[in-house]
Amino acid sequence: MNSARLVRVTVAAVLAATLLTACSSGGDNNAVPRDWIRKTYTATGSDWADPGGTPSEVAREIHAEREALDRASGGNMEFLRYGDDMVTVSPRRSGSLIEIEDYRNGYHRHRQHLTYWPDPDSESFRGGGPGEGK
Repeated sequence: MNSARLVRVTVAAVLAATLLTACSSGGDNNAVPRDWIRKTYTATGSDWADPGGTPSEVAREIHAEREALDRASGGNMEFLRYGDDMVTVSPRRSGSLIEIEDYRNGYHRHRQHLTYWPDPDSESFRGGGPGEGK
């Protein structure tokens, strides 16, 4: 009888852990691939640079590394949305400058190019972080 109870408790614990994992945000799936950007591009203080790639090419590379939730362009810049963060890729000399910032700040700086992205100040904005869609 004791062993049957132990089996039930163990099965219940495994099922609970599985359900909690399934309900999580998916780890880094919606996060900016920061480590990859650090390894791939040249640091310029708090930002990164690609000396020869156009903003479109660099944004495509970043998106290929980890798919963004959304992508937009405007004013010779490319924008990638990752949950509560965004990546802005803009022209710099003969290459590109890569900036990672909080979605709210980036949205307010570049809202004229992000016309169909959700306003982070609206009540319906969920951000894409932990608990997204619940």
